[in-house]
Amino acid sequence: MEGMTEAAYWAGELESVFARVAGRFARADLRWRMRDYVRGLLGRATRKNGWQLAEWAGHRTPDGFQRLLNSSVWDADALRDDVCAYVAERLGPGGVLIIDDTGFIKKGTTSAGVGRQYTGTSGKIDNCQIGVFAAYATSSGRALVDRELYLPKAWTSDRDRCRAAKIPDERGFATKGELARDIVRRCLAATWVTADEAYGQDWHFRRLLEQLDVGYVVAVPKSQQIKSLAGIWRIDQLIEEAPLDAWQRLSCGEGAKGPRVYDWAAAKLPTNLIFDPDPPTHHRWVMARRSLSDPGEIAYYLAYAPVGIEIAELVRIAGSRWAIEECFQAAKNECGLDEYEVRRYIGWYRHITLSMLAHAVLTALAAQAQGGGAAKGAAETDQPPSRSPWQRSGDSWTLSCPIHEPTAIPSSTH
Repeated sequence: MEGMTEAAYWAGELESVFARVAGRFARADLRWRMRDYVRGLLGRATRKNGWQLAEWAGHRTPDGFQRLLNSSVWDADALRDDVCAYVAERLGPGGVLIIDDTGFIKKGTTSAGVGRQYTGTSGKIDNCQIGVFAAYATSSGRALVDRELYLPKAWTSDRDRCRAAKIPDERGFATKGELARDIVRRCLAATWVTADEAYGQDWHFRRLLEQLDVGYVVAVPKSQQIKSLAGIWRIDQLIEEAPLDAWQRLSCGEGAKGPRVYDWAAAKLPTNLIFDPDPPTHHRWVMARRSLSDPGEIAYYLAYAPVGIEIAELVRIAGSRWAIEECFQAAKNECGLDEYEVRRYIGWYRHITLSMLAHAVLTALAAQAQGGGAAKGAAETDQPPSRSPWQRSGDSWTLSCPIHEPTAIPSSTH
């Protein structure tokens, strides 16, 4: 940035991004309209809806922007791929892909996918659309890189309603977990994946990551079942068996008030003879995070990691999940992610992707300005009691066959 003003540097980065994606817009008028729209999303309009963006750009009406989002010919998925490649290039390799969903509160019943459903955005059942997203995070920054609109069965079972919202006939019902798996297949640059328990408890999601040779640390509910040849156990039962020596005090990353420090316990699971090579290249783990102020507050995780991984690294991956919440907040507050007024299916994808592009530019500029790094830590442990299923193995812990009776639950997970 030496030798140029900050404003000139920002303008240069934005122009380079516009040049990068220009080929996605075949006509010159579309390219200029896209540039105005993204500049508006990055601008200071009070609300970043069609009218205010048009006024900010100097347009008499929002008609041009409405055509850009609803009827012009361009491929939002191709632009999404450009956003993903740009973010990976600017933030660097070896990052974490974070899967989560967010809600967009709406009025009426005609916006594609809208319905009364639970959303963490309001913390209750609300009339909203739900988008499943992926963010990519490294020590240099984090940005949204993929998105899918969730369509409830009430929509996909009503083809007339779908056609009115311009939803393609080939788009059928897909669970949020299935949408997440589609996203993962597209975003293979990440070394790790993390997600909350809504996705972590899905065996198909975890198994896909294992088949792709991608490590993961995912949250799961306390009722999560862990299989072995001897039976099935709940993860909270296994964690209850952890000796005091198995808990380590580690930071899972920086928060608004400094390092986020918790007590952590982690142990390797026995090798899966069906899925794993001999010798194994990865191990599966159970993990738990315990609050320092309220020891009864425990979060549970399953992990899949290369042989030789350090516990502190697994903790760091688990802690990186909060980065996508920061992405949602920044993209909504600064880039108009949730301020669209389109109702059609294609309009949602186009606005969201252009907003992601705007947010990616902000992330790249911040990464250039400050960079970043991740701290690692470790703690020593001693030998556990002799009859505990938690057995010391080198510098880590391994779960042997538990000594209590397994829970008689027939369904499968691990």
